[in-house]
Amino acid sequence: MMIPRLHFAAAAILLASVSCAPAIVSHTPAAVPMPAKPVSTTTPLTRTQQRWVDNTLASLTLRERVAQMVVVWMLGDYTSTRDSSYTQLVRWVEVDKVGGATVSLGTPVEVAAKLNDLQLHARVPLLVSSDLEPGLGRLESGVFTHYLLETGGATAFPPAMGIAATGRDSDAYEAARIIAIEGRAVGIHVNFAPVVDVNNNPSNPVINVRSFGEDPARVARLSALFVHGTLDGGELPTAKHFPGHGDTDVDSHVGLPVVSANIARLMSLEFLPFKAAIDAGTALVMTAHIALPAIDSANTPATLSPRIITGLLRDSLGFRGVAITDAMTMEGIGKGYTTEQSSVLAVKAGADILLKPSDPTRAIDAIVRAVESGEISRARIDSAARRMLELKARTGLTGDGQTSLTDLREFVGTPEHRAVAADIARRAVTLVRDRDALVPLSVPGRVLVVQYMPETELRAGRIFGAAIRAGRSRVSGNQTFLAKIGPGATRDVLDSLGRIADSSAVVVIAPYVRRVEGEGRFAIPQQIAAWIEGVARRRSTVVVAFGNPYVIRQFPSVNSYLVTYGVGDDLERAAARALLGEQKITGRTPVSLPGFFKSGDGIQRPN
Repeated sequence: MMIPRLHFAAAAILLASVSCAPAIVSHTPAAVPMPAKPVSTTTPLTRTQQRWVDNTLASLTLRERVAQMVVVWMLGDYTSTRDSSYTQLVRWVEVDKVGGATVSLGTPVEVAAKLNDLQLHARVPLLVSSDLEPGLGRLESGVFTHYLLETGGATAFPPAMGIAATGRDSDAYEAARIIAIEGRAVGIHVNFAPVVDVNNNPSNPVINVRSFGEDPARVARLSALFVHGTLDGGELPTAKHFPGHGDTDVDSHVGLPVVSANIARLMSLEFLPFKAAIDAGTALVMTAHIALPAIDSANTPATLSPRIITGLLRDSLGFRGVAITDAMTMEGIGKGYTTEQSSVLAVKAGADILLKPSDPTRAIDAIVRAVESGEISRARIDSAARRMLELKARTGLTGDGQTSLTDLREFVGTPEHRAVAADIARRAVTLVRDRDALVPLSVPGRVLVVQYMPETELRAGRIFGAAIRAGRSRVSGNQTFLAKIGPGATRDVLDSLGRIADSSAVVVIAPYVRRVEGEGRFAIPQQIAAWIEGVARRRSTVVVAFGNPYVIRQFPSVNSYLVTYGVGDDLERAAARALLGEQKITGRTPVSLPGFFKSGDGIQRPN
């Protein structure tokens, strides 16, 4: 199938109309040195960098060049150097000579220490990546579960949708810059962000609040700013998930979503943010495990489709950076293909880096065999390996890749960084419905606060309920009754809470509902949602949605609806203060839900 070029030419005006990020002056105090220099992906390599790339590539065998294209997954937890999980990592680095590692979980110092040790085993320094969409604090933090005691962590920002809700575009730049500073301080060179998908499907189970919203022009603008901020902070950004994962209702972790968009729709909507990110200098673009029948009628996952990676990303959008797959272990690509098949097909499609193949050794061997048989050209491998080495040169990975465990404390989780995150969280809070003017909570008498959370949300609710009770206790006669329920709440428990609700002046219900990656669901269990709807029909009810803003569909009768777009201490604190009238409410939702709210809605409240 030929891709109709005329459609792309006709869309050129639309692409050109997206304003890319302007130059922004960094706010880093001059007295505090950066852990890494700002990175440029648009300027030529220096003579020294180019010499390192050329000499390194020339020194690698065919198998070692293929291995540079493979990134393995690792936990950032503490392990003995003789732990089986760690010795496996060392084998991949020392024997297979993989090009990089992507890290997940662990406290900052432990992540840095583990990466330092792993780098010592690498002949060519490893390019280290991580999924830091809402900040290093998403992954690099710890909780001692017995007491829910914090054991240290980095700065966590609201998700992208929360950043967009503030209405201040520069927040995207500043959040990205701080995330990059903290990431580089622990030894991470690549952030798998920004998510540039346009979330125009309220039923999307995997993108949701990870997107900047549903307006492609605004998503493009914020994505470009995020790219600039990441580069200025010293990390390499990754625009994902190409060709666009926003209009899906299947989680690619558990199946293969099919996107029905045609070329005209892609060029006028999904591709605008990718083009903006590319023009802003994104170093990598991550492919999605989705099918796009309008381009590849065989329903081939985009990651394995030359028509999508080479035809669209390279030829039509002009991307000259590194194409990286999403995790090769995800079911969106895992079903129907062996490790060997998917690895070879991804490289033939145009991927430069294979992320997290289920068996890195088998993946490398399969690609080598394909080259030796003539199925893949040697030039294709050399081009991909060179691109990988150029990323390493740009991030200063021409030495030993070591990170100072002492210096990182100057950059990770600093009071200044946390203050920026808290300020964004405060301005993200959005009031999209308030029929009876219940917000702020000024009605005297008893308020019932019910917090719903899945079993996995161990920390949720520690701040919000207590803050509401403390704030209302300042006025004599105001009582606050707190309750927590989970998915397994029995009928008796719900009936008991219903009786308390019926004797309360106002009921506040706070569901903590993220999209749940890997499980393909994000809704509140039906029996809980039905109970909320029943209470809302009888009593004045405020729902404070922590996370997914679309949950109001399950209880449409609620009087007032406050949205935070995420789960976290800053967002809980901000929501409580907003509900108590202790801070302004200024957020505007960047998405719509037909019958409930429109993009740009947000009732403003002065404090």
